[in-house]
Amino acid sequence: MKNDIHPDYGWVVFRDASADFSFLTRSTLSADNTGGPGRPEKTVEWTDGNTYPVIDVEISSASHPFYTGTARVVDTAGRVEKFNRRYGRKS
Repeated sequence: MKNDIHPDYGWVVFRDASADFSFLTRSTLSADNTGGPGRPEKTVEWTDGNTYPVIDVEISSASHPFYTGTARVVDTAGRVEKFNRRYGRKS
C-alpha cells in the first residue's frame, strides 16, 4: 500500500565542477517525479560505460572548507566598516 506514495529511486551522478569531482549514488532525483524536480536533463557516461543523469552542485566534500581543511579567514572588522560606510549614519 505505501509503495504507491514513494518516488522511484535510481542512479545519479553528482558533479562538483569547482573541484573536478564526481560521484555516483542513488537518489529520487533520477526518476520522473510528478510534483517534484524530475529527471535531470544532462547525462554523463560513467566509468562503467553506462549513461546516468548528472546533477551539478556548487559545493561537495571535495570543495567544502570543513572537509578540505582550507578555512577562509573572514575580516569581520573590514566588513563592519564597509557596512557602516554603506548604510551607516551620515555625519
